[in-house]
Parts: sequence; C-alpha cells; structure tokens
Amino acid sequence: MFSIALLLLLAAGCKFLLIHQSHSFFLYNLIIKKNLFLTGFKCEQLTQPASVTVQPGQRLTITCQVSYSLSSYWTAWIRQPAGKGLEWIGWKCTGGSHYKDSLKSKFSIDLDASSKTVTLNGQNVQPGDTAVYYCARDPQ
Repeated sequence: MFSIALLLLLAAGCKFLLIHQSHSFFLYNLIIKKNLFLTGFKCEQLTQPASVTVQPGQRLTITCQVSYSLSSYWTAWIRQPAGKGLEWIGWKCTGGSHYKDSLKSKFSIDLDASSKTVTLNGQNVQPGDTAVYYCARDPQ
C-alpha cells in the first residue's frame, strides 16, 4: 500500500517527495528542527469515484476530476488487478496521447478542459479487466 500511496502522491505533483534521498536529512533538519515551513508548496487533487461496477461485455466509464490545467500536464490511467503489479493503460494531454499496445483497442481517454475531467472509457470489459483503476498526473 505504501508504494501505491507514494505513486499517487508523486502523480499528484507533491514535488517535495522527489527530493533526492541524500537531501532528505537536510530537509528534515530545516523543516522539523528549525520549525520552518515550505511556502509555495502545492499538491494537485485528482478525484475519482470510490467504485464502479459493470457487467461483462458492457462499457466502462470512469471520470477523474482534476485541479490542474489539462493543457499544462498529461494525465495517465493505470490499473492494478488484485495480487498483481501496476499496469499502465495510457496517457493523454491536449497535444496527444499514447496507449499500451495491448490495451489501445480496448481503452480510450477523453479530456474536457472546461470541466477539468479526464475520462477512461473501456469497451467490452471482461472479468479479466477487474482491477483498481488510478488516474495520475505527470509530476513535472
């Protein structure tokens, strides 16, 4: 669970987590021991439904509401079947998209910049598509 939480924090743009490990002791001393606070620190929010249930053969639609500009960052969809590792589905930004070869005929990603939503669409979902699905933002 820690690695998933870390991935989600990194994907959400919490850049303080990207500090190289050799700098972490200095950062700890600066913030904790000197009681200093980071200014200008910002994490983005990505919100998606707690659960979505579909029947085999149906269409899957999961919408992710984001707090950032969709023209500035790409957004990815990742899934994790029970007991397995993370599987990248694809990413999209206003300038393009890219999908995992084996999944590009099954999934598509739509952006709506005005409502700041990124939607994952799946066709003809099957029991093998059962997983936890995550939306994630480019950390750069």
